[in-house]
Amino acid sequence: MFVRTVYATGDPAALDRTLDGLRAEAVGLLAPQPGYRGFGLFADRELGILTMGSWWESARAERESDERLRGRRAELLAPFAGTVTTDLWQAVVAARPVQAGPGAWFRLARFDFDRVQGDRIAAAFRERALPAMQRIDGFLGGSMLFAVEDERGSVGGLFADRAALVASRGAVAEARARAVAGGGVRLRSLEEFEVILLDLPKQSSP
Repeated sequence: MFVRTVYATGDPAALDRTLDGLRAEAVGLLAPQPGYRGFGLFADRELGILTMGSWWESARAERESDERLRGRRAELLAPFAGTVTTDLWQAVVAARPVQAGPGAWFRLARFDFDRVQGDRIAAAFRERALPAMQRIDGFLGGSMLFAVEDERGSVGGLFADRAALVASRGAVAEARARAVAGGGVRLRSLEEFEVILLDLPKQSSP
């Protein structure tokens, strides 16, 4: 599975207008595209950040959808975004949420990693960190993404509400510290976002 992410910053006062536009149009634009597998839109209203990710069954599906939609995406972001960064990732571990209702929150950790240890890092997340997260009250699902050529990765986790997100911080911090202590991983950033929109079309495989 391949994931296209967009990270945009701008004036917080202009954020709601852009979120409204994306909420109204994004899924309608994405869903008809071949290979579409899901979409999430997240925001930090205080700092003026939005990030979004669309999931695709193949690199070709991601590339062709980007060619079709990048112009409209730029138009939708224009009222708000002063900076826009787009990245392509491969999902190496994914635990698909069953559902995420209103009030859900999202935690995102970004890291650098040594590509020669990529398989070990993914296995450690799949076999130890993710099961530990799944035992946390309010945890809905999560994933690990790699941009292997750039030796960059991210881990995202969805929580039922802000209270569950806050309560999870200690347990997740412990798991994160163990992962870094295992070697090959260098944490770069840690952020938390309100979930604005999550589209999870039914599919036969994660």
